[in-house]
Amino acid sequence: MAEISMLDNNLVDFNAALASKDAIPGGGGASAAAGALGAALASMVCNLTHGKKKYAEYEGDISRILDKSEKLRIKLLDGIDGDARAFEPLSKAYSIPKDDPDRDRIMEKALKDACVVPIDVMQLCCETIELHRELAEKGSAIAISDVGVGAMLSKAALIGASLNVIINARSIKDKEYVDRIITKMNRLLNDYCAIADETYKIVVDRISK
Repeated sequence: MAEISMLDNNLVDFNAALASKDAIPGGGGASAAAGALGAALASMVCNLTHGKKKYAEYEGDISRILDKSEKLRIKLLDGIDGDARAFEPLSKAYSIPKDDPDRDRIMEKALKDACVVPIDVMQLCCETIELHRELAEKGSAIAISDVGVGAMLSKAALIGASLNVIINARSIKDKEYVDRIITKMNRLLNDYCAIADETYKIVVDRISK
């Protein structure tokens, strides 16, 4: 049977699938989707700023940001299916009888693999937040509120993806691996949630003037 992609669904179908009792899509896919929306808003702000005389001094920066935001948007969309692909072997691993001598090895690998996508999503969201931070000062005033929305969506996606890391890491027996991935997760959360909040404040200040 051909693999079914969540990206084949429209937004209504994806939302309905998310609301159903099926485990896929779940919080991981929703986080990646939110991150993709955040990146899309960065692209939109760039497109609305590009070519405007008022922002001519930022033209090179806007082109660079647009190129990167589009790459991030596509990668985050891929993360929706990536999360689903990682969940399937983990789900099967949990169904292996506990007296099976291969269970621990299979489970350990599945758990580690299930941490890869959410960590990647977190990293992509951090890069998106960096773009919104720059756009908060260089983006067109007519789209500045969208910078704030994009930053907050990216922050929500960042935090959401971290929960998938935590829930899988807690069952991994390789403590050195767990310490390494949790340290990275905490660093990303601490650094980039603060940048997202700073971006939000800049946006509010700009639209309040």
